[in-house]
Amino acid sequence: MIFRAIADSRPYPDHGYASSRQWSRVAPRQVRLAELITTKSTLDLASLLAEDSTFYGDLFAHVVYWQGAHYLEDGLHRAVRAALRGHGSLHARVLNLDELELARTDGANGENA
Repeated sequence: MIFRAIADSRPYPDHGYASSRQWSRVAPRQVRLAELITTKSTLDLASLLAEDSTFYGDLFAHVVYWQGAHYLEDGLHRAVRAALRGHGSLHARVLNLDELELARTDGANGENA
């Protein structure tokens, strides 16, 4: 099995990161493919085989860490390509929703104190 699990939706709450500019603020790091849970269960073969598939997008996959799990939000084609090349990991921008929620909670508590 390449991924930890295959899902067809995003179980985590909306994080508000919609633009490439917002995601570019998240530093990329390596993530093991075996840790990832996909949020899409299908892929387009033409996109998988295209040499310039990331030409207009981010070079890094987008992963959301939430409640102890890594969800592959964007970059399924890159992840499958990495697996086909024999790589066990890929570079991804990992947005930690647990930390964001904690920061929002602490910020709200600090304002009321």
